[in-house]
Parts: sequence; C-alpha cells; structure tokens
Amino acid sequence: MIVIDDTTIAGSSVELINSFGKREITHVIHDIDGTHSLIRDWPPVMSLAMHWAMTCGLESGFDSPENLQILVERVGKAALPEMDRTAVEFAGYSALTQLEYGIRRGFEEGNYPERLRSIITPEFLIVNARILDLMRHGIEVFEEIDEPLEIKAFIKEICPVLFRFYEDILNIASRDRNTLDAKINPEKWRVPGSMEFMRHLKQLGCINYFVTGAVVYESGGMLEEVEACGFEVGPGKLVECMFGSTWDKKMPKDDWIKAIVKDAAIDPAKVLVVGDGRTEIKVGVEIGAVTISRLPEEQQLQRNIQIGLGTNIIVADYTDAVFLGMFYHE
Repeated sequence: MIVIDDTTIAGSSVELINSFGKREITHVIHDIDGTHSLIRDWPPVMSLAMHWAMTCGLESGFDSPENLQILVERVGKAALPEMDRTAVEFAGYSALTQLEYGIRRGFEEGNYPERLRSIITPEFLIVNARILDLMRHGIEVFEEIDEPLEIKAFIKEICPVLFRFYEDILNIASRDRNTLDAKINPEKWRVPGSMEFMRHLKQLGCINYFVTGAVVYESGGMLEEVEACGFEVGPGKLVECMFGSTWDKKMPKDDWIKAIVKDAAIDPAKVLVVGDGRTEIKVGVEIGAVTISRLPEEQQLQRNIQIGLGTNIIVADYTDAVFLGMFYHE
C-alpha cells in the first residue's frame, strides 16, 4: 500500500494547512503549467488578451496580424489591474472561460460589435452581471441561464478566435523560445524537484495523470512542452495520460478530474491532486482527495485563495527531502 503521511513533515518547508493524517493513494492528478512546467509565462498574456477582449470592440479584424504584433510588444509592459488580478484568480480555469470573461466585461463597458446593439439591453446586462459573478465564484459552465440566442452564438463564435489569438501572442512572446531552450536545458524549465517527485510516485506504484486548460493534440502545443521538459507520456510511462482542452469547447479541469476518477473507477479518497490553480484544488477538496498546492511564497493572493478552498499542503517546490519522505510503502 502506498501512503502519504503528514505526520512526517515537522521541521520541513512543507506547510500543513489542513491535516489528513495518513492516507492511502493510488492515483495522482497533476496540473502542468506552474505546477511542473515553467515554459508558459501565460499570466501577463492572458491578462492582456482579456483586456483586449474587453476593450477592442471585437469587430472584424480584431485578431489581425497587425494587432497581433501590437499586443506582443505590449506583453508585460503596463499594469492592467483588473485583468492582472483576474488572471491570477482564474488560474486553473479553461482559457475559453477566461476569455469569455473579457467579452462579457466588454458588454458591460459598451465595447462590442454594432450588430449586437439591439441585443445588449439593460435586462440582458442584469443576466450578464449574474454570469460574471458566477465566474468570479468558480463556475465555468452556466448553460441553464436564459440569455439571447444571439449572445450565445456570438460567444461560441468569438471565444475560439480569441483563444487562438491568445496562443499566437503567447507563442511569440515566450512559449516558442522557451520550448526550444527546454529541449536543450529541460531542468531549467521544470519546477525544482518536479521530475524527482513524479519519478518517486511512479516507482512507488502510483499512476500519474496530467490535466491542463491548454489544447492537447498529437504534435506541438502542450505535448511538445511536456516532452521538452523531459516528461514521458503514454500507457505505462511516467505520465499515463494527459487530458486537456479543445479550441472551441470548454472542458474545465474539474470536469476532467471527475471524469478520470469515474471512468477508471478510482476511489476519490485515494487520489492526490497537485496544482497551482483554484480549479484543480477546489475539485480535489470537493471529491475528498488530498491536495497539494505548488505556490511560491510571493504568490500571496493565490495562497490565500487556496487556503480558503481548503487545500491540505502548500509547497514552494519539491526539493525538500522530507516532502518526498511523506510518500512511502506500508
């Protein structure tokens, strides 16, 4: 039997937030960005993309090559207080949800295509405000809320375009350059101790999964980044399987985690969830799993959010030998 034991960590750098004692674990579900990989410096890009969605009006050509270059040059150059904060608070959400937030804030600010002028009524804005509030409280899917079909169609049309635009900005700003370097210097782009931690879990007999809000496809994208960091993905390998988003359909990480547990008939009490975003930690707590938040000390807002969600443990990285010692055969 493989156990995780919080009675062994006294005097270490491991912060015990909510004790669970000793627990058997069989499966570990890991977030990727910020939890294990440092390749994607996504927060400033997402903040900028959400701000663009809120302010640009989203008329034809908002994603033009000219605008792409303008936004690439703006990444990280100026504070965007609302969206900087929202990008942090929404860490772990589907990218489609985050970008939809920008669109709906644009509705509030009066920045939207002319063809929607007769649709964006005071009555609709009340519904829109309710949806924005749900987003701020961790809800990503709200199809049961009644709103004009034209609005649903517009969001369904525009969000995937914004998603690709966001990815294009990210690729040019940091992702492509960092991935190339990671293929030469993989350790530089991993959270310290990450590989040792995952190998330790695998050697003990745990099954590791990756979940991500990014799009997963056969070559390139997130798979390329994961492999550049040195993580092997496939049946029987270090990471058994990786689950992610698509360009045009939300698949929140909490849905993926619940699906993994259900489809593999896993006892949720024997699951460990490791992440740096509210989504994975929130669902981990909800299903009764053990949760580990990977958050540096300076990320105080994220730490406060995840403490509020009820996470079990916070670690800055995975290098403390006492941390690895929490996991053993009994």
